Amino acid sequence: MHHLFHLDNPVVIVIAYTYLVIMILMTVQAIFNIRLFLYIWEEPEQAWLNSAPTVYRPPQLSFTILLPAYHEEDVYADTIQKVYDLNYPKKMVQILALLREHDTGTIKVAQEKLNELRAPNVQLLVTNDKHGGKPHQLNLGLRMAKGDIVTIFDAEDGPHPDILQVINTTFLNEPVDVVQSGVQLMNHNSRWFSFLNVLEYFFWFKSALHFFARCGMTPLGGNTVFVKRELMQQLGGWDHTTLTEDADLGIRLCIAKSRVRILYDDEFVTKEETPATIDQFIKQRTRWNQGFIQILFSGRWMQLEKLSQKLLALYVLIQPELQALFALMIPLSIIISILIEMPVWMAILTFMPLYCLIFGLFISVAGLHEFVKVHHRQWKWSEALTLLIAFIPYQLLLDIGAVRAVWRQLRGASNWEKTAHTGQHRGH
Repeated sequence: MHHLFHLDNPVVIVIAYTYLVIMILMTVQAIFNIRLFLYIWEEPEQAWLNSAPTVYRPPQLSFTILLPAYHEEDVYADTIQKVYDLNYPKKMVQILALLREHDTGTIKVAQEKLNELRAPNVQLLVTNDKHGGKPHQLNLGLRMAKGDIVTIFDAEDGPHPDILQVINTTFLNEPVDVVQSGVQLMNHNSRWFSFLNVLEYFFWFKSALHFFARCGMTPLGGNTVFVKRELMQQLGGWDHTTLTEDADLGIRLCIAKSRVRILYDDEFVTKEETPATIDQFIKQRTRWNQGFIQILFSGRWMQLEKLSQKLLALYVLIQPELQALFALMIPLSIIISILIEMPVWMAILTFMPLYCLIFGLFISVAGLHEFVKVHHRQWKWSEALTLLIAFIPYQLLLDIGAVRAVWRQLRGASNWEKTAHTGQHRGH
């Protein structure tokens, strides 16, 4: 190949070395992400961290379950029923259905279900729409909460029937303030992007969160988080100014030196679904990324005690900007490789992110094998092939979500783009 530029021009040298530094940063980030994915498998003795207790202690702690929803007519009644049916004394469980006044469809569905149940421990609370937003709903629920432990389930969730027994036992057996139990997308073969979306949750809750908890900087997942009510009230509830109030809560709990326990037992995960369309997926990922940007600029994470905690928080929160930058590097990489002639050693180094990408691809296939095995599903080579084909396009979807989040933040757009739920995971 004939290159137009050689490394004998000062400007070309600066461009080439800047490009090399960015490629090295991309490589470091990719290696760190691979380590997060594999963390729990590095040492076999760590496997116990994800095992739920096999012998339950007698019910001692009471629970308040918050069920926020907005336009969830299709799935909400079923979720109320599943939560009501949890294997725990009814008198020790308070269930608060949290809806918004203009959401008449879901209110109607919820009211019908409550009339059917005629249960004194299930209440419907409707918030004023002008305050809007899930954090406002949660804070209203917190004011009404009576349980020792407060938790959230989302409108489409399918919690395990014994989850409260597991959490009650964990709190009684261990000196913890917070338990994050596993959340798992289940419909791995619904869409081409579902395979990798499911595996993200699988690796995040099963492995990566243990690394964060060990370091004392845990961005919590959106639901199945169990927190002592008094601690939640001391913290003032959820922050309504961010699109990712769950990650913000996790950081504030770490600042307060709360003891966070991660527990991902495949049998006891809360089951959810992947977004139904590419558009929905990108909007959901945009919201998460923009929420992280908001938390980054709020600066609250700087109150973390240790430098290592601050650096880890910075790394997690700066991901959207990094992903957006790396997305823009793809066309630039092609142009630079065509136009500039580099020494062999430099060219090899610039391909390092690609090697990590290929390694990540093999890890994803191994993850799919593990996922279908633990959830008692049949391994299909056709699904593994679909995953391989979808791997690069999926990265592009993540890139679009990151770029879009940065763009929305720059424009000052902070409205909540809702993810629709259709119950694809029911029966999985």
